[in-house]
Amino acid sequence: MKQKQKILAHICCAPDALYVVGLLQENYEVVGYFYNPNIHPAEEYALRLQEVKKVAAYLHFELVEGPYDMEKWLKLTEKFKNEPEKGRRCHICYAWRLQQTALTARERQISLFTTIMSVSPWKSAEVLNRIGRMTGRKFGVEFLEANFKKKDGFRKSVILSKEFGLYRQNYCGCLYSLNSRKQQVS
Repeated sequence: MKQKQKILAHICCAPDALYVVGLLQENYEVVGYFYNPNIHPAEEYALRLQEVKKVAAYLHFELVEGPYDMEKWLKLTEKFKNEPEKGRRCHICYAWRLQQTALTARERQISLFTTIMSVSPWKSAEVLNRIGRMTGRKFGVEFLEANFKKKDGFRKSVILSKEFGLYRQNYCGCLYSLNSRKQQVS
């Protein structure tokens, strides 16, 4: 049997990981990378990481946890704190997380990386793929372009996460989206 190529997959949350990593495992040996310094508050970060660990155990893949450096993330995005969701602040956030994923792939001698974020209806696959290509070139690793929303990907991730009883967050994770969500509710 031919050995599958390794891929470092940036993981943002368990519900998306359950569907997308399962899909990736059809063709790749997946190493998960949980790097999300954008998630606020710290309790939310811990909860999401705990849920991702459940998925890693269930799907039998190695999970690497990146550093939780919210201070750095806030410095990178503060100038754009009033941007709407899907605006420039989000692009900076994607770029930072994909850069750290590419660096980790290079350090671990994994020649291919991707992100599962494109399964979310709140994330632009086109933007993620453009940033991923540029980042891959910059760090000498290949980026697997994808739009995991295709073929009902998001709906499938919702169904799977309900079947497995996973926590599904109701905001992207960052302080700004949490505040925006609170304003919409009140």
